[in-house]
Amino acid sequence: MTAGPIPTKDRKRLRTIGVLLLMLCVAGAALFVAFGRPEAPGIGATVGEKLATLKAERASLQARADGEARIGLLEAFRAAGLLTDALAARYEPDAERAFDRLPAGRLQPFGELDRLNAAIKDALDRPGDGARGAARKAVGQAMTQLERIAGLDDAPSVLAYSPRFVPPRRATGELTLTPGTSGATPPEVALRLDMPPGGAGGAMAPSSATPPSGMPPTAMPTVPRYAPDFAASGDDDPAVEIEVAGVFLASGSGPPPVLAIGTWRGDAAVTPERLRFAVPRSAFANDAARTTFASGSLIVRRGSRTTTFQLLFTVLPDRPGSFALDQRVRTTELESNTLVSPEILSRAPPGETRTVRRCFDPPQGWRFDKERSRVVIVERLGWLDDIADPTMNAGSVEFAPEEVPGQICIAVLARPASKTARTATIGRFEATLVRDRPVDKIQKSGVRALDWREPARMPIEPGMVEWKLYVRLFDEIVREFDQAVPTGLPFLRVELDADGKILVLQADPTAEPVY
Repeated sequence: MTAGPIPTKDRKRLRTIGVLLLMLCVAGAALFVAFGRPEAPGIGATVGEKLATLKAERASLQARADGEARIGLLEAFRAAGLLTDALAARYEPDAERAFDRLPAGRLQPFGELDRLNAAIKDALDRPGDGARGAARKAVGQAMTQLERIAGLDDAPSVLAYSPRFVPPRRATGELTLTPGTSGATPPEVALRLDMPPGGAGGAMAPSSATPPSGMPPTAMPTVPRYAPDFAASGDDDPAVEIEVAGVFLASGSGPPPVLAIGTWRGDAAVTPERLRFAVPRSAFANDAARTTFASGSLIVRRGSRTTTFQLLFTVLPDRPGSFALDQRVRTTELESNTLVSPEILSRAPPGETRTVRRCFDPPQGWRFDKERSRVVIVERLGWLDDIADPTMNAGSVEFAPEEVPGQICIAVLARPASKTARTATIGRFEATLVRDRPVDKIQKSGVRALDWREPARMPIEPGMVEWKLYVRLFDEIVREFDQAVPTGLPFLRVELDADGKILVLQADPTAEPVY
């Protein structure tokens, strides 16, 4: 007995099952190809190369910073460093991955960092309020990205740290000279206080001269302190208190984070989301006249991973700078001249007396010196029966009461000596004219050194009508001011005393700039 043919429906069912099995095999092979083999390299840089480029760019920009930038762009440099280190903490394990294959959301903080670095570069290339304003705006956007990525995972991040500026050293041993040693005060002509193109102009020249053509600008002279051995400063510099705020900076079981600055290393005092270090002031590299950058390495260990963050500080120098004050003082000098009035004629018929009165005003801007004036009888004429006889004239020339204050009035009288005589009198006056002539003199203070400890006091001269203040901070920041008391200068307070008679300049390490 033989089996019959397979029904058509069963044949179709078997064929469908075979097709489904084949499709599953193809899909599995595709998934294996997509995820089971290493990712094909992209055409651009890897994540590791991008991070290395960002770190090199940060170092290059910091190396280009001058005295203005080390103060005005410090926040921008710090924000760029924090975001760079935060990205490195998250993506160094993926160093070999193609950078252009990262998801769009992960590329966004890299883009903000590129924009911040570009803004810093522009502010270095073209210093000005506009470029620095753009850099400040880029700082805000970069910090927003830093805070966003810090909450996405458990990788450590530094969000802020203080202080921004390391105070100057208190000890003044390097600024004192023992009496008798060769330490003559440098001449004032060594300081250049001239403004760069586009600076404030004025009629007055700076107190110090400019070096001859071809000579390079010389260093700022500073008035040294002369002190005997028993008066040498014994002040010790207090430790610099550094506080770091962030997330996942310490683990309960691992070692505490370590901060390294120069040759000094110290463990953190750990509080919730805060690290505190007491760093000796001597650990920070110091310059006598200029600000410098100091960088510390914060080392955070979590399990088997070690993450390093660079903390940037601006160190204030021993000497804050210098200044010069020029004042235009107006005094008056008495100028005099002699005025001879026109001749005045007075005539009288026989037997009569005639008086001619005239008043004179001084020329504009002048006044009469009444103590130095006199009347003059030019001529007295008389006739008796048409025969000339001056003795027949008893006339005179006299001062008369003034009609308006400040005038000189005279009366010329023709008076006969007999009833039949006729007369004529000619007279005038001579007077000294005086006026106050303004004289301007320039009172120069010369170059004076600023001091962190003691304010500089400059008296405002009586009769001052204009002044100009030249300030050179940290041997690199030059400013000019006139009339109004300047504001907004970093680390320098300038104000008039209560009576407005003394200009006070106080170098203050706590007077940080406001960003």
